[in-house]
Amino acid sequence: MTTVLAFVIVLSVLIFFHELGHFLFARLFDVGVEKFSLGFGPRIFGKTVGITDYRISAIPLGGYVKMVGEEPDAEIPPEDIPISFTHKHVFKRMLIVAAGPAFNFLLAVLIAFAVFAISGTTERNYSVEPLIGDVNKEAPAEKAGLKKGDRVTAVDGTEVKTWEEMAGLITKSKGKPLSLTVRRETSEFTLTVTPELQKITDELLGEETERYVIGVTRSYQEIKKDMTVMEAAKGSLVWTYRASELILVILVRITEGSISTKTLGGPILIAQLAGEQAAEGADNFLFFIAVLSVNLAVLNFLPIPVLDGGHLLFFFIEAVTRRPLNTKMREIAQQMGIFVLILLMIFVYYNDISRVFFS
Repeated sequence: MTTVLAFVIVLSVLIFFHELGHFLFARLFDVGVEKFSLGFGPRIFGKTVGITDYRISAIPLGGYVKMVGEEPDAEIPPEDIPISFTHKHVFKRMLIVAAGPAFNFLLAVLIAFAVFAISGTTERNYSVEPLIGDVNKEAPAEKAGLKKGDRVTAVDGTEVKTWEEMAGLITKSKGKPLSLTVRRETSEFTLTVTPELQKITDELLGEETERYVIGVTRSYQEIKKDMTVMEAAKGSLVWTYRASELILVILVRITEGSISTKTLGGPILIAQLAGEQAAEGADNFLFFIAVLSVNLAVLNFLPIPVLDGGHLLFFFIEAVTRRPLNTKMREIAQQMGIFVLILLMIFVYYNDISRVFFS
């Protein structure tokens, strides 16, 4: 039940902000809005104000804004032309379309700001010195006798003062047994460890690299830091920028084939993660919404027909050529966009089902 509720909350918040962006900019430029719906399908309840029907619909898996004259080929009554989307200047239409994903960026910034301002941030101060943190079970380090808190002072007689120096010598060993000089509390001794070649997976990008390791992590201290309003504002902008940058890098790496497409997930994975993050606490759940909001913004700006980025591409062409893209070309592009999205949906559903039933 928690998973389903969390999933509905996540989708509702994301879609509401996205459609709110379209709605507010449409009204800013005097475009008439016929419907502002949270959800799809039959209308459950709502209220009509002016010409706009604000409604909650039966299927809580999205939402939409229906504007007057939204379809380029639709017949518009003469009295509705002043409030028709199609009849507005192309730059106004571009801003209305771009406002949706832009508001998803805004949502991410607002969430990050709220969490930083209220809860602060937790920083990990990693030790610069070669100070051992966790020791993996059955790893070469554990077999050799290394323990948490040990400080490595030399590798094969070469003095090391930083973690990077120690790690570099271990990597260069090519699996040759190494003599480590270790300081533990008040005593100092020497032990022998044989590095193993392991595949190391990047937690964020999913990339695999091979290197020789002994199975230890760097020691660190977690420090809770309160943030002023200005620090929270700056931190929220930096966090949103870095999240956007990371998503773009991941998309490029997937396209190149350096990251497995198995990392892609759909509604089932989102629902699972939403439930897990909700159980972890409010801060985790809010940041999960923020991450998905950035994802939604970045993906919607991609120049794929049907998505906001595709519409922006059409409007850009119109702005340059000073005439709308012809109907036939627009229809072909839309059909191609729908085809690509359907393939993507099938693929992520396949990944979701594979995780649930075959992993």
